[in-house]
Amino acid sequence: MSNTKQRLLMVDDDTELCELIGDYLNHEGFLVEFAPDADSACEALKRSERYDLMILDVMMPGKSGLELLQQIRPKVQLPVIMLTGRGEGIDRIIGLEMGADDYLSKPCNPRELLARIRAILRRVEPQQKATLFPDLLVSVSGVSLDPGQREVTVLQQPVELTGTEFNVLAYLIANAGSVLDKEQLTELVLHRKLMAYDRAIDVHVSRVRQKLGQYSSNKELIKTVRGVGYQFVKGAE
Repeated sequence: MSNTKQRLLMVDDDTELCELIGDYLNHEGFLVEFAPDADSACEALKRSERYDLMILDVMMPGKSGLELLQQIRPKVQLPVIMLTGRGEGIDRIIGLEMGADDYLSKPCNPRELLARIRAILRRVEPQQKATLFPDLLVSVSGVSLDPGQREVTVLQQPVELTGTEFNVLAYLIANAGSVLDKEQLTELVLHRKLMAYDRAIDVHVSRVRQKLGQYSSNKELIKTVRGVGYQFVKGAE
């Protein structure tokens, strides 16, 4: 068994909390690095070989934790635990919909955070799956998707998509002509396993199909392969 310590990135502007959590997690065998804001976190993610998990505060100066999650989520597949100081659950719901793996209310108990970190890391496969997310502009069947600007056009008409809808389309269009099964698409976009009677990914695909259909005369841009998943159709001009 490898003795390599698992590396965590904690993104939070609360210095006192970071020191408390960091000391506790370091004592439990983790290597913890810190970033006080979203820009610092992006730089850390760029220069680092790989983190095993990120702890992300919702409320920060500058970009919020939700904005950072939306920005990095397509290409950065590491698990994310969100910290929220708000009593209401709206931030939690939005965070989970955008791909967070778990959340805790602040101030959080270090022991509970440790338990959740370990539970998530046990679920994560030892090797990260190869990303299928496009790096450059992709144009297929009259639909153009720019991953850098996070913009979509259909026949040069801009289409407004939510962050999750954009990611659904990105994976489908990057693999145009191939079928992505629902389980794979759920894990790539929502970062969790597909559960019984789970219709979340179907709803997101349906919304993407509806929005594209407002500008395209072809209603079969995204084909449902019954019992399997979805396929972005090539040559559906």
